[in-house]
Amino acid sequence: MVNKYYKWLLGFVLLMGISAFGKHPIYVSVTEINWNKPKSTLEVSCKIFTDDFEKTLRNAYKTHVDLINPGNRANMDKLVNDYIQKHFSLKIDGKPVHLKYLGYEEIEEGIYSYFEADHISEVHTISIFNNLLYEYQQQQMGIMHVIVDGQRKSTKLNNPDSNTNISF
Repeated sequence: MVNKYYKWLLGFVLLMGISAFGKHPIYVSVTEINWNKPKSTLEVSCKIFTDDFEKTLRNAYKTHVDLINPGNRANMDKLVNDYIQKHFSLKIDGKPVHLKYLGYEEIEEGIYSYFEADHISEVHTISIFNNLLYEYQQQQMGIMHVIVDGQRKSTKLNNPDSNTNISF
């Protein structure tokens, strides 16, 4: 499991280096899900390449999109939240989880969006639905890292697969 994680991490680092020289050849989103036991919250961050995300939002919402220099930040927040909520969801132990949008920021070539779910007192199984940017690229993949009680598990979904389960 650790070797698989390091291979994904190495691939992602190489991907980031390649993207610095122009259009990147791999289409990937990376999501981290962390259960904060003391606060009984689930903390979620999604990283998506900025150029891919902006093109997807333009196509989906038929509007001007500029996530880096938004003329109206509230409108961009609304688009980011709406899109991700439609294309990413979680169930904890079979129960749907409401993800509260906290915001987004640009870091290097990616947009990180942040979500949180309250009142998560136990986590045994996480069911993930993820088809982020599937309509943009047939080669799109989603990598998910899940951390529960310090134990980290990772998985990957390739378009068109959009559902997976991780048990702890």
